[in-house]
Amino acid sequence: MASRSGNPHLKLWTAASGLSHGEIARRIAVAGKARGHRQIAPDATRIRRWIDGEKPRPPVPTLLADVLSEAVGQPLTPGDLGLTGTGVVLDGIQLPLLTEAAAQALAGWTQMDFMNRRDTLKLAVGAPLILAAERMLGGTARALNHDHKGFDADTVTALEEMTAFFTEADASKGGGLYRSAIVAQLDEVARRIQDGVPPKLKARVFAATADLAALAGWVSHDAGRYGIAQRLWSYGTYAAGEAGQRDRGVEIVTRMSHQMIYLGHPQEALGLLGVATKKATLPATKALVSSQTGRVHAALGDERAAQRHLGAADELLADGLGDDVPEWVAYFDAAEHAGARAVSARDLAGLGRGRKAASVHFEDALKLRKPGFDRVRVMDRVGLAAALFDEGEVEQGAAAAHQALDDAARIDSTLVVSRLNTLLDAARPYETAAIDDVRTRAKELAAARPTTIAA
Repeated sequence: MASRSGNPHLKLWTAASGLSHGEIARRIAVAGKARGHRQIAPDATRIRRWIDGEKPRPPVPTLLADVLSEAVGQPLTPGDLGLTGTGVVLDGIQLPLLTEAAAQALAGWTQMDFMNRRDTLKLAVGAPLILAAERMLGGTARALNHDHKGFDADTVTALEEMTAFFTEADASKGGGLYRSAIVAQLDEVARRIQDGVPPKLKARVFAATADLAALAGWVSHDAGRYGIAQRLWSYGTYAAGEAGQRDRGVEIVTRMSHQMIYLGHPQEALGLLGVATKKATLPATKALVSSQTGRVHAALGDERAAQRHLGAADELLADGLGDDVPEWVAYFDAAEHAGARAVSARDLAGLGRGRKAASVHFEDALKLRKPGFDRVRVMDRVGLAAALFDEGEVEQGAAAAHQALDDAARIDSTLVVSRLNTLLDAARPYETAAIDDVRTRAKELAAARPTTIAA
């Protein structure tokens, strides 16, 4: 039975193939016979019914995907054609490499987020996640819409300025207050992309969209909305490729790897970073990937591999990252790397394999942090207090903890709450009045900013 909305993905890919419905039907029949399915003999009317929303039975979806893959010159799956059970818009992480279809998928994800359907947007792990990153960093999309009414120069400028504002606000105060507005803005961008992007504005439109999607993914992750965060990052990676900024896509993939570390999936984090390593070309993105890779190896307890990758980042930073570091990766500097070294030292020490106190690296990070990065500075302060407790420096740890808690009260971030839980664990062995006060304040603050565990 055909659906009321039809199948826009199949419609777009059929148009992209340049084949008539009759020719598609003929090729499906030929492919079916070659594989022993002599009973499969659709006609042009049947193709139209599929476009209108009727679902063909197996093995037709696979045959159709193969026929259209050959015609358009890139691999397609039944999911790309909207022929899976619940459709590519809702249940997958891979985007179809067709401009309008990708924008439709993005709009579907944002709408599901507005409806709070976190049960639908499941977290992707394992091979599907790694393959999605490889495809988004390696693919080139095709546009069908030659109408240019979606954007003009003033609209793009407004988008760039709004994204810059939200980015600064997130770094300073956390994204909890702005998340809904950021996702809504991305939803509007998806609608406009479907209306058409003028060729002369394409690079700017997709560069700004990549920035907005990266931010929307980050604030969603910081709010515990992990499934939607992955999908928004997936679109951001795709948009970066459309803008001709492959390294921008690499930076977004490192965000996806950070999420995997945070959620306890270090092998997936390494898989994503392996994809990013092959694609990074700029010194800044290479240093970022090396630093992040060292961080993951530390979490796995591999001190030698951790030091090798962290050392590679040290060398790149020492050589200088160039005079023209893009704004989207300018946050990665000596302070950010010191933070990575700090959490690496903490993890290794926890496994009995560290050689240098984590507190030293947290102090380095705090000294090097630039103005405007209030959330990460708070995370460094909380991390420093926890490290001092772990190292037996109880009085110093209590003093650092109180300063950190004063600052943390002004930040709306579940990432900060996660660090507070680390602080509580580190303070557990100590029973003094000062530590009891730290525990009480940290618990109250964590309760006021609860970590949301979402699908």
